[in-house]
Amino acid sequence: MITGASQGIGRACALALAEAGADVALASRNADKLAAVAQEVEQFGVKSLVMSLDVAQPESVKEGFARILEAWERIEVLVNNAGITKDNLLMRMKVEDWDTVLRTNLDGAFHCIRAVLPGMVRQRSGRIVNITSVVAQAGNAGQSNYIASKAGLIGLTKAVAAEVGSRNITVNAVAPGFIDTAMTAHLPDAIKNRILSMVPLNRMGTDRDVALAVRFLVTDEASYITGHCLNVNGGMFMA
Repeated sequence: MITGASQGIGRACALALAEAGADVALASRNADKLAAVAQEVEQFGVKSLVMSLDVAQPESVKEGFARILEAWERIEVLVNNAGITKDNLLMRMKVEDWDTVLRTNLDGAFHCIRAVLPGMVRQRSGRIVNITSVVAQAGNAGQSNYIASKAGLIGLTKAVAAEVGSRNITVNAVAPGFIDTAMTAHLPDAIKNRILSMVPLNRMGTDRDVALAVRFLVTDEASYITGHCLNVNGGMFMA
């Protein structure tokens, strides 16, 4: 199950997991875009399931996960990727912009984890990966709401990992750096160049770079990794 799967990192995760042989449930508020991703996924010979889902709405999440379980009986992997931005300096930020970002980016992950955990606990196995961000670790002016939500995801990752590790469920986070996606495409060249100057590998990352990190964390090779935040940032931030 991948949220925010209609484009960018979510789409790349869907393709990377399908390439590895996984059936993939695709969730997003934009069902039209999901249909195209589903066609790409099925070229790998796996099944796909498309659903319009708003992670900020608990009932929408509940209905979406029930639909997956009805079709496939179990969910082995959850990738919490859905996220939005409403950037502004804190002094100018509207309360509704703060609330909207937190509800989608952080509350949304909570709703999805809460929906998937009962089944994972019963089957005594599962992989959860939360997509956070380099700015959750390094900070950035004008993104207090986004950073608070993404930093919260790191804390949520560690807390849930501690709670469910005994059930053979791993919970990890992936923190992308400066990635070439729709979110960064609108940035002026001057800003892109300034950010690139802080990246030792001297290039923007790709959505596939992030997706391959996610894929690793859900494989048996990563079965002894939990509560970890894996940085995929070209050295932009080193912790």
